[in-house]
Amino acid sequence: MFKAIFTNSFGILFSRVLGFLRDLMTASALGANIYSDIFFIAFKLPNLFRRIFAEGAFTQVFIPAYAKSKHRAVFLAHIFIIFISIIVILSLLVTILPDIATQVMAFGFSDEIVELASPFVAINFWYLPFIFAVTFLGSILQYKRHFATTAFSTALLNVSLILALYLSQDKTQCEIVYYLSFGVVAGGAMQLGVHIIAIQKLGLLKLVYGGFRYLKIKSKKIANETDKFKKQFFPAMWGNSTSQVSAFLDTWLASFLSAGSISYLYYSNRIFQLPLAIFAIATSIALFPSIARYIKNQDEEKAMAYLKKAFWFLAFLLTISTIGGYVLAHEIVWGLFERGAFTESDTQKTTVVLQMYMIGLLPFGLQKLFLLWLYAKEQQLRAAKIATASLGSNIIFSLILIIPMGATGLALAGTLGGFVGFFLTIRAFGVKNFFDILRSKKSIYLVVGSILFTILLLIFKDFISAYL
Repeated sequence: MFKAIFTNSFGILFSRVLGFLRDLMTASALGANIYSDIFFIAFKLPNLFRRIFAEGAFTQVFIPAYAKSKHRAVFLAHIFIIFISIIVILSLLVTILPDIATQVMAFGFSDEIVELASPFVAINFWYLPFIFAVTFLGSILQYKRHFATTAFSTALLNVSLILALYLSQDKTQCEIVYYLSFGVVAGGAMQLGVHIIAIQKLGLLKLVYGGFRYLKIKSKKIANETDKFKKQFFPAMWGNSTSQVSAFLDTWLASFLSAGSISYLYYSNRIFQLPLAIFAIATSIALFPSIARYIKNQDEEKAMAYLKKAFWFLAFLLTISTIGGYVLAHEIVWGLFERGAFTESDTQKTTVVLQMYMIGLLPFGLQKLFLLWLYAKEQQLRAAKIATASLGSNIIFSLILIIPMGATGLALAGTLGGFVGFFLTIRAFGVKNFFDILRSKKSIYLVVGSILFTILLLIFKDFISAYL
């Protein structure tokens, strides 16, 4: 289990380090203004669909269904054709009607800014077909317990964007956004390429090819399996969408605020996503195939043993990250972004937003772990209801907090919605089961260690503040 977790964590960490290099180059080139807002809007739309429609929901429904299928090759071919067809049609619609897509993403933009942003939205959206194909092949690799390719290939997008920023030096800010947009699509193509190579090296290309070859002949044999998959997918899609729709909501509402607000949310959320990705998401990806197999074989005891190990692993790491991110928020933002067009004022505003996000790191991360239990038991509808309650809370808090607190209030609203989702997930998992996990000496170690770590960080912060 830990080998798989560390493979994912290291791959994601490698990608995120490159991502931070990309972000500091972007901050230096564009700062926090209307052009940076436009690029983040354009890139957010395909990312929103990727996380809702492809990565989360697809993987968590596909792997259990694929494991139970009696005609796996035909099943995977049929599912791929359905999804890629929908995504390509959606991409064509966005290309034909980019103004509508842009207005949906940033309703507060003026007509002039919508017209300026629309071409970039159309270009960026073509990242989605590539990344769905990557997710599809990655799911097959995960079932075979091969995680390295998917974990490390995410770095290729950042490599492509860094190269785009390098090539666009001395260009206007509008031209830089064009370079970045085409860099997004090129990064998706590169990710797909390495997944095709991995599928071939593991001898799975014949399986994929055979599924397409015999699809017409054997399609009737998988009718029940595909119907069940479709029924489970849509609740899973909604259940996985809470944080993504929340981010979309933040962007939509922030478009009504002063220029730069979208960028403050983006930069701070990028920092927040680092520990969430390398610890919580990496652990979830590594754990899910094993838990799904054990529950499929009616061996819940082993599944729970895996879950307990992962819980304490995440609890310690996420607590440390929460304390560190909150206490040292200013120093982190200053060190990463304050250069070039990114000013001291931008640092101050981004710092407060980051602190609001960091408060929610522990519940967001642990919720991902306990949701695995529901998805492995094919309780997608229950997870969807939890997501609806969490998102509803987020919307209410956002509307309450946006006027007095601006972008900071939007970040805090997302965190409060995360707490609601976490508590409801624990109730679905079983409060007794949860407290059985907490009844351990590790709970005492976690509390005492957190207090000592906070004291040390405050001393360290006072020490380094004299040199900033």
